[in-house]
Amino acid sequence: MQFFSIYTQLLRICLLAVITTTAFAQTKDTTDIKGRWSVEGRADKITDKISHKIGLNKEQAKKTYVINEDIVRRRDAVKSNPSLTQKERMTQFKALDSERSQRFKTVFTATQYKKWNDWEMNKKEHLEQKMEKKRLKKQTRNATQQQ
Repeated sequence: MQFFSIYTQLLRICLLAVITTTAFAQTKDTTDIKGRWSVEGRADKITDKISHKIGLNKEQAKKTYVINEDIVRRRDAVKSNPSLTQKERMTQFKALDSERSQRFKTVFTATQYKKWNDWEMNKKEHLEQKMEKKRLKKQTRNATQQQ
């Protein structure tokens, strides 16, 4: 009887190890070497947000993913180019954003495109407010230090 109990416990441990190993093996690795999201992971995340926000169907989501993946890859290439000045980088980022916008026009319906465009404008306004607040805080700190 003792042997049967030990055998059962050993079988349970092996089963648990197999299940745990399988679960970890099936998780999708979305990070690259530096611990950042991979291109595919970031494109997937962006596409999911857009899809939920404006209500894309599966076909539109696939096309949007392809566009996002291309833009993310090209943005990474711009970021990693050490020969570019900050102004040149910003110019290229704006060009990529414009290109994304134009490509989205071909995928989204007019209503979806308007929702997406409004959402983007709100994000930009929020970012500008955040940057302004940060700039004012820095000015206040500098003025305090000079006194």
